[in-house]
Amino acid sequence: MTPIRSLSLACSALAAPALALVAANVAPRPGGEVRLEIAKIRWEYNSTDVDLGVQVSLDGEDWKSLDIRNPDGQVIFTVKGKGPYQELGLTELFFEGAEPTLDEVPLEDLLARFPEGTYEFSGKTVDGESIEGEARFTHAIPDGPDVTVDVGPGDLLRIHWDPVTGTPPGFPDEPIDVVSYQVLVDETFDVIVPASVLGVTVTPEFVATLEPGAHAFEVLAIDRSGNQTITEGTFVR
Repeated sequence: MTPIRSLSLACSALAAPALALVAANVAPRPGGEVRLEIAKIRWEYNSTDVDLGVQVSLDGEDWKSLDIRNPDGQVIFTVKGKGPYQELGLTELFFEGAEPTLDEVPLEDLLARFPEGTYEFSGKTVDGESIEGEARFTHAIPDGPDVTVDVGPGDLLRIHWDPVTGTPPGFPDEPIDVVSYQVLVDETFDVIVPASVLGVTVTPEFVATLEPGAHAFEVLAIDRSGNQTITEGTFVR
């Protein structure tokens, strides 16, 4: 099943790691250095399709070039604005690497390509200042939620799940601390709830707008590290 969420930019899974999440306020530093307001990099695992990829998002004021380096100092991603983007600069960027199935690329190979540690973001602003950020990466990938869907009269739709406390079978046995769950229905309904909430009743007004037939949903378990795992499914209205 194709994931519901649209992506701003796609790139190879071998070009960008997926990891933890760090945000820092933009603030000049001695020597003209500026901090990225947001620097996030995390794993996303699809427990239904058994595929694994990486996502990166960042935000900073008016930068024209940026590199990402892994803990070994290797540049794994580079972006540079041209023409008006070089002159005026960029701010936000989100991209997701390709998501090979674990049959295509074994888990141990993917994890080895993206080692745990601190990933550094560095670039230049249009004013020639250095702009930097960093994100901590971990292999703590949560298991997929075990989801149940109740469909009833009066446009009743309730999606609920068991708490996620561990990792998927065969993944590194690292501590998992799920801080929230996200529920998406049919590309338009989207809600995030804290870890203490284990179900969402979709508003009947929204359900009433759905055409008769099968509709897709996703439930994501989001770890404190930023790593997240999807369970996909369908229901029939």
